[in-house]
Amino acid sequence: MTSTQANRLSMLLWSGAALALFVLLYLLSPILTPFLMAGILAYIANPMVDWLSDQQRQRAKLPRSVAVLLVMAGAGLLITGLALVVLPLLIDEISRLTTRLPAAIEQINQQLLPWVSAHLGFSVRLDTSHINRLLSGNWDVIQPVLARIFNSATAGGAAFFGMVMTMLLVPIVMFYLLLDWHAIVARWAGYVPCRWQAKCIGMAKDIDTVLSQYLRAQLLVILILAAYYSAALWWADVPSALAIGMVTGLLVFIPYLGFATGFGLALLVAVIQFSGLQPVVAVLIIYGIGQALESFLLTPYLVGERIGLHPLAVIFGLMAFGQLFGFFGVLLALPLSAILAVAWREVRAAYLASRFYQHTA
Repeated sequence: MTSTQANRLSMLLWSGAALALFVLLYLLSPILTPFLMAGILAYIANPMVDWLSDQQRQRAKLPRSVAVLLVMAGAGLLITGLALVVLPLLIDEISRLTTRLPAAIEQINQQLLPWVSAHLGFSVRLDTSHINRLLSGNWDVIQPVLARIFNSATAGGAAFFGMVMTMLLVPIVMFYLLLDWHAIVARWAGYVPCRWQAKCIGMAKDIDTVLSQYLRAQLLVILILAAYYSAALWWADVPSALAIGMVTGLLVFIPYLGFATGFGLALLVAVIQFSGLQPVVAVLIIYGIGQALESFLLTPYLVGERIGLHPLAVIFGLMAFGQLFGFFGVLLALPLSAILAVAWREVRAAYLASRFYQHTA
């Protein structure tokens, strides 16, 4: 067998192995979600575990297992604390809404709808008695719909159980990944062919640096927006301004969810607690400015510059990945763009060093 035939056979075998791996991953995708989530969380938490277990920094070395437990316990306490802040607030505001709904509808009829009629040219009025009659008169239609919803929820019990089990599995997988993180990374690095190890390890370090910069920049964006929303809502005399502002800021890294949650809570509080349109308009202005600040200033410049992307590239990446992969595309757009930027720099360097580019003929 000649060297050319051997190379072709090797390429064919590697291509077949890669195809088989992709097929296997596709077939196992339903059970890979907790492992993927745990891997991402372990990657984020590993620097803190390394810092706690650093022998040179402290006299007595803290066992890595203890450091892992401390980091995970701290994260669990943080999530629990946020839930204890948000859930009572949400339940309380919904309870107030149910008691003040007739007054809120009357307020809308007296203040908002006349403005709509005067400026938009059509008249609308909400009639609570008519709404009640409509619901009672169509109960025969509504009841089967509610029954179907209940049946669907019952049939989806297995899916709900699976989701709960996934959430329980994530911290277990995360613990073992953090415990043996460096050994796992070294083992996988050892599988890379020797002639590619230097280049691949160099690219992996560059990607790790870029992702670390991304996480730091995203944390800075979260702090800035949490401070902005808390201060702005407090200035507008919105009750629970600090809690709503913190929730909005902390959830901004999840596309749409952070903005929608904070905006919904603030608007709900403004409608229930105040009379008049001024608080509602204030909330609309505050969240409009905040969204523009995040989309066109903080994310393109703070995050984009940290990961080496032009602001236009950041905006394009968010739109492109969102178009291709929807919600998760927007969520992962910036870290994936950063990884592609590192790969592009390597491709560009190889192209500039190639004979094809340098040949002048």
